[in-house]
Amino acid sequence: MNLRKNYNLPLDKFIDLSLYDKKHGYYIKKYPFGEKGDFITAPNISRLFSETIAIWIVSFWQSLGSPKKFNLIELGAGNGEMMKVIIESFQNFPNFFKSCNLIIHEKSLSLIKTQKKNLYKKKITWISKINEINDHPSIFIANEFFDAMPIKQFIKRKNLWFEKFVNLKDKKKPFFFLKKINIQKIEKKIKFRISKNQNFIEYSMEGFHYLKDISKIIKKNKGGLLLIDYGFSDWKMKNTLQAVSNHKFANILDDIGTVDITHNINFNLFKKFINKFSGLKSNLTNQKNFLIKMGIKQRAEIISKKHNFLKKADIYYRLKRLIDEKQMGNLFKVMLIKNKDNNFNLGF
Repeated sequence: MNLRKNYNLPLDKFIDLSLYDKKHGYYIKKYPFGEKGDFITAPNISRLFSETIAIWIVSFWQSLGSPKKFNLIELGAGNGEMMKVIIESFQNFPNFFKSCNLIIHEKSLSLIKTQKKNLYKKKITWISKINEINDHPSIFIANEFFDAMPIKQFIKRKNLWFEKFVNLKDKKKPFFFLKKINIQKIEKKIKFRISKNQNFIEYSMEGFHYLKDISKIIKKNKGGLLLIDYGFSDWKMKNTLQAVSNHKFANILDDIGTVDITHNINFNLFKKFINKFSGLKSNLTNQKNFLIKMGIKQRAEIISKKHNFLKKADIYYRLKRLIDEKQMGNLFKVMLIKNKDNNFNLGF
């Protein structure tokens, strides 16, 4: 679909086309990962991150009663680096690994090709829809998955609510505009009162759909979702829409389809949404606390003993990026969604 065929698009539809359009979409045209791309994720900063997640998965599996068959699903696997290191780490736990059914859920066909290349000869199933998963207990891992989903934005002015749209009539000068809406109809549609005490609303309908589907699976078959992403936990919503290109902030409306469009996750909103499902509960901490409690510093110390000074310095430099509160340590949050009868809290 041509991005400019429909002149007036709600913000979420514009983002969806910008990122995932089959001809013009960002994730179709570009390889965004690494130093030469537009952004770098934790698994590509240090393999210590993925090794730590692997240990957490094994421990959480034990909290489920060490089922003989279970699903491990990575949501949005990027270039496949995290899954690759996780699989390598699983070799140390043969009984666990025999029980594991490895699955990747990915929207981008171009990224699926990259993943299959990086995960060559690995026994992995790729799925396009969450409901394709069988009835075994399921552990979902979502690292920087939800932030890439299209969002809606609503603004309150003089007790009236307006939705943000994008006008694309002039190819060279697209612009935002507001359209009056009935907020009660919106809340009825999402079955969630979201406007209380708010002057600004930002959420992803697609994100809600994923949380709903995953929560139903966890509630029915046991399991959990480990969600790692940048965001905040304040009750007051705010505008976090942003675009990134070459590791710098960019204008969302410039060069449509060539910049990554993203937003910060409102973890307080996620928690409220999860609370709608009886039988589930959530834990929340920041990435620094999670990784330190999981022993990432001790792991770095053990590994660094085998290397020379330069390699050791590089290991600790990368570790600092992950846990320093001025870098990823506090901005990134870690949320666990699980069954209420599971008291597992490792890392939290």
